[in-house]
Amino acid sequence: MLRKRIIFTLLYDNGQFMLSRNFRLQKVGDTNWLQRNYNFADVAFYIDELVVLDVSRGTRNPDAFADALGKISSGCFAPIAAGGGITSVMQARALLRAGADKVVLNSALFHDPDLVRAIAAEFGQQCVMGSVDLKRDNAWGFAVYTRNGSHKLEMPPTEALSWSEDGTVGEIYLNSIDSDGTGGGYDFDTLEVLPDGWTMPVIMAGGVGNAKHFAAGLEHPRVDAVATAHLFNFVGNGLKRARQTLIEGGAELAMWPDIGAFDLRKAGSTGG
Repeated sequence: MLRKRIIFTLLYDNGQFMLSRNFRLQKVGDTNWLQRNYNFADVAFYIDELVVLDVSRGTRNPDAFADALGKISSGCFAPIAAGGGITSVMQARALLRAGADKVVLNSALFHDPDLVRAIAAEFGQQCVMGSVDLKRDNAWGFAVYTRNGSHKLEMPPTEALSWSEDGTVGEIYLNSIDSDGTGGGYDFDTLEVLPDGWTMPVIMAGGVGNAKHFAAGLEHPRVDAVATAHLFNFVGNGLKRARQTLIEGGAELAMWPDIGAFDLRKAGSTGG
């Protein structure tokens, strides 16, 4: 059986890291604040992947985002996926050079499929994570939103997800706008938007408030990974305790050696 994954997500907005509730952002702190509260040289041993998203509401600065990503990735040995507002192969390459292992594409999936194909051709399907934001809708049950949740696609989600069949995306990050930041748990109804015969790995996002919500996601047969972007729920050693609790409860998670920052610092790393 393939191991399932725990993913931690960081939301970046023009130099600041944010909390989000239903896609409304609240500033938390800059890169220095992040490093004081989340030493990713340590955190890397309690998560399976880190996702860093540029959700800037104003004019994006791709160079500044790549620079912030480089600081985060220094000393972090968990795989990193990064994206947000990618408009060219060059921007995707810059994120990979800054420490990302994958790029995350959202709006481009629906508005610029040629770019998605170009990125997949350049770096490989396994390097592309598709991000899909869903909100409950009277017409179709759910609607897909793009551009930081500001634009609704006027088509059923199953039709909007037709790109899933062309082999350009390796996995999907499925996020509920309604549950985002509420701490009430995942909205598993969002899984119903996936077309019949869906085989692409699914990451559930939106709504985690504690380790029990992680457990519910990991137990779901259609979910391959669980994600949270809530900085405060897992500050300090919260991610470590959550992973230990899940493994003790029988979750199919990889058991990483608990060596933490001590060995990394002996090797000369400061964690960024």
